[in-house]
Amino acid sequence: MRATEHLPAGSWIAAEATDAVLLDHDHRHRRRFLLKTLSGAECLLDLPQATALRHGDGLRLEDGRILAVRAMPERVLDIHAHDEDALMRIAWHLGNRHLPVQFLPGLIRIRYDHVIAEMVEGLGGHPEEEMAPFDPESGAYAPGSGAAGGGHHHHHHDDDHAH
Repeated sequence: MRATEHLPAGSWIAAEATDAVLLDHDHRHRRRFLLKTLSGAECLLDLPQATALRHGDGLRLEDGRILAVRAMPERVLDIHAHDEDALMRIAWHLGNRHLPVQFLPGLIRIRYDHVIAEMVEGLGGHPEEEMAPFDPESGAYAPGSGAAGGGHHHHHHDDDHAH
């Protein structure tokens, strides 16, 4: 089985899927990768370029069947704050550290990190450890976002903070 076409969420009907793949965040940005489906079948992901697969996307197989992409629950921190100002301040600090973040109603989700949890508490936030799918923002510099070049690249900017 080979999956050769990426179908963004909303461009296909979920009921058409004949099987699914469950992937954590690290395994959802790929071009070529051997996948194991929920039914136990093996499938070679073989896309023209590395693609960020999101929960709800589909992968069309060579025979026309579709695999659903599902985000695997992983260890995350759901960050709440007493007010929007505190949450925005926390978001700025997370962005300043170039951490992938997922914005959900009233909270920010990041990968679990005890050091960041302590920083968030120091900023007045309330980090709660959860097991949940992590589907972060792709970001202005992510491949496929319109930034020139594509592939893996990092953005550079003149700033005076240490990385």
